[in-house]
Amino acid sequence: MWQSYSNGLLIAAGLIMAIGAQNAFVLAHSLRRQHHLAVAALCVLCDALLIAAGVFGLAQVLSHSPLLLSITRFGGAAFLLYYGSLALRRAWRPEGLQGGAALGQSRRQILLAALAVTLLNPHVYLDTVLLIGSLGAQQSVPAFYVLGAASASLLWFFSLALGAAWLAPWLARPATWRLIDLGVALMMFSIAWQLLSASNLGLPATQ
Repeated sequence: MWQSYSNGLLIAAGLIMAIGAQNAFVLAHSLRRQHHLAVAALCVLCDALLIAAGVFGLAQVLSHSPLLLSITRFGGAAFLLYYGSLALRRAWRPEGLQGGAALGQSRRQILLAALAVTLLNPHVYLDTVLLIGSLGAQQSVPAFYVLGAASASLLWFFSLALGAAWLAPWLARPATWRLIDLGVALMMFSIAWQLLSASNLGLPATQ
């Protein structure tokens, strides 16, 4: 039972902590203190639901649906390009934390954007659903595996959100935000490029 839990915790931690669009989004809004705890909670909830879906059957469905993966690939790339362009625009006219926190985005708008970053990224399905899910389906106690993987997500995103908020007083200079937004834009464009490259989809060559 606890072996399944620890397996889920370690496997999920290794994947979730990798730098990606979702982590960049959480970090950016956490630094600006823009509903960062709500964003972290939403990411944890999405991860838990996707992991559970993968462990209890969705992994097998997606692994046999190249069309569905292609749809999510192009949709995700389009959103990442859009979000990257917004970061570039902010970098062109950078603001400090006080200015950044007054961008006029409501909680609903930020959570919808977080949802899009999470669910429109095919790597979420390849890693969270297919990889974590398929490994979890082989555990002696799959439910505890899901719990362990969800715990990794909880620890990571709330650590990221709270840690970034703690650093906020040191990140009030516009020049710092120019670098951060440039980094976010580069990250988004890089991931979008990878998604548009069939060789980076992680699918079998025959597909």
